Amino acid sequence: MERTTNWTRPTPTLRPAAALVLAAWLSGCAATGGPSSGDHAPPVPAEYAAWFGGVVEARIDGNDWDAINYSRTLIEQGRHEEAIDRLEALMTRNIPPAFYEMGKLYERGEVVEEDPAKAAQYYGKALERPSSVRGNVSLNLARLYQEGRGVERNDVLAYHLLRQAVDANLGRDAEVRLGMLLAEGGEGVEADPELAKHLLERAAEQGNAKALQALAEAHSAGGWLEEQPAEAMDYAQRYAEALETQANRGDTGAMLQLASLYSEDGLLGDQPDQRIHWLRQAAEAGDLDALARVGREMVAAGEHSQGMELLEEAASQGHVDAMAYYGEALLSPEGGRPEPVRAERWLREAIDRGSLDAQVILGRALVEGQGGLNDLPRGMNLLEQAAEQDHPLALAQLGALYLDDERVAGQPYIAVDYLERGHQLGHPWATQQLGAAYLEGRGVAPEPSRAEELLSEAAARGQAGAMRLLGEAYLSGEALEFHPSRGEELLRQAAEAGDTTAMTQLGEAYLEGPLDDPSQGVDLLTQAAQQGDAYAMVVLGRAYRKGNGVERDLDEATRWLTRAQEAGHESADDALTYVQRDLGAQGDIDALVSAAEDGHPGAMADLGRAFLDGQGVERDAARGERWLERAHEAGHAGAAASLGRMHMDRGSHQRGIEYLEAAVARGHAGARADLGEAYLTGNHVERDVERGLELVTAAAEAGSPHAAFTLAELYQEGDGVEPDAEQAERWYRQAISSGARYAKAGLGRALLRGEGAVAQDVDEGLQLLQEAADQGDPGAQATLGREYLRGEILERDPEKGADYLYESASQGHASARLALAEAYLSARGLERANQEQALLWLDEVFESEGQLAVETLRQLLTDEAAVAAASDVEVAEDE
Repeated sequence: MERTTNWTRPTPTLRPAAALVLAAWLSGCAATGGPSSGDHAPPVPAEYAAWFGGVVEARIDGNDWDAINYSRTLIEQGRHEEAIDRLEALMTRNIPPAFYEMGKLYERGEVVEEDPAKAAQYYGKALERPSSVRGNVSLNLARLYQEGRGVERNDVLAYHLLRQAVDANLGRDAEVRLGMLLAEGGEGVEADPELAKHLLERAAEQGNAKALQALAEAHSAGGWLEEQPAEAMDYAQRYAEALETQANRGDTGAMLQLASLYSEDGLLGDQPDQRIHWLRQAAEAGDLDALARVGREMVAAGEHSQGMELLEEAASQGHVDAMAYYGEALLSPEGGRPEPVRAERWLREAIDRGSLDAQVILGRALVEGQGGLNDLPRGMNLLEQAAEQDHPLALAQLGALYLDDERVAGQPYIAVDYLERGHQLGHPWATQQLGAAYLEGRGVAPEPSRAEELLSEAAARGQAGAMRLLGEAYLSGEALEFHPSRGEELLRQAAEAGDTTAMTQLGEAYLEGPLDDPSQGVDLLTQAAQQGDAYAMVVLGRAYRKGNGVERDLDEATRWLTRAQEAGHESADDALTYVQRDLGAQGDIDALVSAAEDGHPGAMADLGRAFLDGQGVERDAARGERWLERAHEAGHAGAAASLGRMHMDRGSHQRGIEYLEAAVARGHAGARADLGEAYLTGNHVERDVERGLELVTAAAEAGSPHAAFTLAELYQEGDGVEPDAEQAERWYRQAISSGARYAKAGLGRALLRGEGAVAQDVDEGLQLLQEAADQGDPGAQATLGREYLRGEILERDPEKGADYLYESASQGHASARLALAEAYLSARGLERANQEQALLWLDEVFESEGQLAVETLRQLLTDEAAVAAASDVEVAEDE
């Protein structure tokens, strides 16, 4: 602090040793090990040169000092006019300390009205002649130039004035101010972190609290020195000790600074007990702001009753913020009932006294139905009024209402305008919502890079929702580039911040992809479900049904899905249907019957199929059809498709077509493929290639491998359409990519033989047929068997031919069975004999030892007539 002792004699400027050290620092003398950048700012402008020149000190005798000291005494006694008269008399004689004292009066607003411009003028006059007060004057004037108070801000002048103050070795904060200016530089002032560190360390050694604070912040994360947590903590603790010394002397400012040290973002970390202790000390010392803050802190810390008492006391003494805090606390008390009437009364009083915060608190409560208040128009009106005065939370809340709230007509463009304004004012929730709007293209054109920037900013400011949205976008890889590790990190941060939706999303990603850690996924989903997240219950239920990450347990699946259903999650019903179906397949048909009788369409359809197929119940076609009809009437597409196929099989073609048309209208891809194939072939319906092609193409584009294969065969054979090799191969390969091995066999056959639209490519065709055969496809096995017997496209190999035909025939493949039977007949000269007899013989061969059967067939197929007969059979190779 500035010296207040009486002036008795001139004080020397700086001890010689200290002056030499500082001069070496500031000049960059290499011998000191300091920086070598020389001076850090341009020279002093000519018009201010007098403040820094001169070697002959002003002549000030003992009487002058007595007069200055007496003027100070007069001020303390309240005799202000006499004091000013004495100072003005001294100023007429150009006595620098008199100008200095007058400047302090105007800077502080003591005796005279505060006028920093006049203070700067007096300080300037005090500097025109060297004197013992030059150091103190320089520091005070530097502060005005740094802060732009009464003068235009000028970092260069402030720098030179601070150097002059440091030379005087004041014991005040000149070194701290100069150090902070050099830490990151200023306009026209070059940064010199190393010198800044030296200056601050020197002040810290003398116990200067500001220096200790500055060094603690400098060594913390994001500071201007290398991050050193241990150093930062050491300086922070020493800073706290210095503040405690001041606080113990009754300094309420120090008490409040100590409370800030223990805040969430304070240098000593979030320590509610310490924070509340120092706020209470300040409150007991008479600081009304502290009383309001400690009341709020205690309510937040769970000390609700005592905190409310303190808030009420501060509010009763007229503290406007306390009124707002108290009203807000009355709306959501812990362990008690809301008091909406009292809450609104206090909030209204705060509003009448100009509190925008109270206006927003009341507006949000009315909009959200908080604490028994519920008046959407009145709440929005309050928020609109606050938004007109640029209240950031009001802007963010209005943006949310106009963007997402079902009670308000959606106006996304207006919402984005509110959110832009809230973001510009620095509200992180507004920034988060604006980022989401750019991500999803609501109210603005989609702009992923802008969305990423905004969401990252909101996430860095602790918005868990922004972390979740950004993490989800990185994991999906749709709007933003796929970045699983970053997505995982952000979702985990959001989950740790209490966002259960993020916990669920991360758990699902571990369980079902793109991350891969099922057991961890189940753990996270269980935590989220236990905290009431309904979707987590659904995902967990599915996991237990499938045995994904846990041992399969349909009872546990039912328990979680039932809880999700009770919580109102829309997908729980369908998920339960699948569980009931599985339970029915395990013999617990009662579960399926119960769900069907409760009116669930999926359960009705499953029960109908169960009766039709005799799965879990005695086969009863009539009951099966009745349940399918009920499911169909309830809009179930699969039931309509099943009824359509059933009637087509019975020969009730018109009814079958009607059901299939209904299933197609409901989006059932399988029915679309069935109906389309019927129209293409004219099977049970008048042939309509155009309609059939439309339906089958739609089914194929929806992902049906059978529809894709049907199209491929159509274009390959040119049946009703122009042969088209490109289309044929496209649909063959789509069916193959969907896992249809018969499509691999079909394309392999087409390539091997080159008989349709697709050009011949023996090598690829053989490779595809061998892959399909190895996967057990009987059609591929039958084709290879015959081709190895023929020896036309492939090199003749009766043994391979026999092996492939045997494998195919043993799976019941019609043409393979018939080929072997024809070989048997031909080998015995019985070409015209009864084929039924040959097929019976073949069944007897299959019932014998497998290897013996293969050897028998191999021997049989050495007969040329048998080979020819077997090679000529071409029946249903693709079935």
